[in-house]
Amino acid sequence: MINYAHRGASEYAPENTLSAFYLGLLQGANGIETDVQRAKDGTLVLFHDETVDRATSGSGKIADHTLSELLALDVCGNTTTGFTDKIITFREFLEKFSAYDIQFAIELKGEGVEEEALEMVKEFGILHKTTFTSFNFEYIEKIKELDKTARVSWLTRTPDEESMKRLLSIGGEEIAPKAELITEEWMKRWRENGLGVRAWGVFNIPLMKKMCQIGVDGMTVNFPDRLYEFLRK
Repeated sequence: MINYAHRGASEYAPENTLSAFYLGLLQGANGIETDVQRAKDGTLVLFHDETVDRATSGSGKIADHTLSELLALDVCGNTTTGFTDKIITFREFLEKFSAYDIQFAIELKGEGVEEEALEMVKEFGILHKTTFTSFNFEYIEKIKELDKTARVSWLTRTPDEESMKRLLSIGGEEIAPKAELITEEWMKRWRENGLGVRAWGVFNIPLMKKMCQIGVDGMTVNFPDRLYEFLRK
């Protein structure tokens, strides 16, 4: 099972920062999930929200800030301590982590980032261990148009036959439903159609254990240490 550190070990460290990613690996994660979007000057940066308000010392949209303005902000987010860190670029992330024997789930957070994100992943030689994800179907469809061999996963809040068929129509490899909606019946249906399954929204230990028992291929968790210990035992 792939234990994806969700925006890094984001329960303990500022999300989508170097400290969160390194901590996730130290806690036993064998995958990292992160979010890519574009700053005002065109640089690809790692950040989840459309605005910086919730997780940083600043305010306003990511797309309205240059990289230098973003780097001046402190990333705090929903952490348990007063520790802060900094926003990083996608290139810096790949420079630091591409050599590790881990899986990558790269969520595309804005229109027009697909081609550059794909090319950068290829540049660092990690296409074979990367899954491009999005709630926006058009983004993963674009990835497949650019490279049929790129692995994609559709994040969905409403698993149904229509979403499965749509994903299969572009040669998608994985469906990523909200954990609370995953059932044994749906798992069987997805398996019959050759799809991998990754759960998101795993916010507590009982749900984490249920996902293990139901047999998902991976899950994104804010607490990779707890999933690692459960799997180890």
